[in-house]
Amino acid sequence: MNFLITGGAGFLGAALSNRFVQQGHHVRVLDDLSTGNPDALSPDVHFTRGDINDRPKLWTLLQDIDCVYHMAARVSVPESILFPRDYSQVNVCGTVTLMEAIRDAGTPRVVLASSGAIYGDQTGAMMSESMPPNPFSPYAVSKLSAEWYVRTIGKLAGIETLCLRIFNAYGPGQRIPPSHPPVIPNLIRQSMQNGTLIFHGDGNQTRDYVYVDDVVNALASASAVQGVNGQVINIGSGTETSVRDLARLVIDITGGDPEEVFNPRISGGVSRMCADISLAQEKLNYVPLIPLEMGIRLTLERDPQFKNGD
Repeated sequence: MNFLITGGAGFLGAALSNRFVQQGHHVRVLDDLSTGNPDALSPDVHFTRGDINDRPKLWTLLQDIDCVYHMAARVSVPESILFPRDYSQVNVCGTVTLMEAIRDAGTPRVVLASSGAIYGDQTGAMMSESMPPNPFSPYAVSKLSAEWYVRTIGKLAGIETLCLRIFNAYGPGQRIPPSHPPVIPNLIRQSMQNGTLIFHGDGNQTRDYVYVDDVVNALASASAVQGVNGQVINIGSGTETSVRDLARLVIDITGGDPEEVFNPRISGGVSRMCADISLAQEKLNYVPLIPLEMGIRLTLERDPQFKNGD
């Protein structure tokens, strides 16, 4: 098959791109490199640097494409609170621009990498697709808007669509920016360096951490599966873990001795979050294979940024 992956040089996008070329598929990647790394891509991937709102470039890249994976997005919840307009421009307007180009190019299928953040605070921890969204941040609002644009334009244009709500993905290759770093790689780095672990709130808020290979398995299966047009499906581990318990696990694995600081003045976000993955199991034959402890150990073994204690 021929694939176009927007944001394909990012953490999940690069892993998916490399998986497809390993399977013998043809992959084109569009990425503006605001956070992506082209060095993470296989030489067999056809890489183009460009903006998701560049409609002529999109139309050119879409020729003879069988399926588009739309993964280009800004993804930091705290950053979205500071810069909501930027998040709307990329995550919402970029999605609309892409869907217009897909419609005009006649591409038959698009898979959107959405987010479990859409659910916000709910009663209980398990988030099922039937729950009404309750977005907690501009980032979550932008991803919910993207879902509706993909599904609506897809329905009007006869394009098969599937939105995968990915929960807290982690694993080798996840960058650690200076501000608002992802939880797991930041905990690993701080623990290895005997640094400081800062907990927002009381640290008892829970999340569903899912290893990158499991996410890629789900994404890859979405390219040709039947009977899912217009659907939204959760992708997670199905296991709820508090930030405190996660930190203890990382410390045990790394053998570090970091200082722990609690900042009750800053919200830790929604109190509980865990993916109900029964629909993914039914529709995508999805089975998460990597439990959290194994995933952290694999991240340490496979990610070069942790090889020398960096």
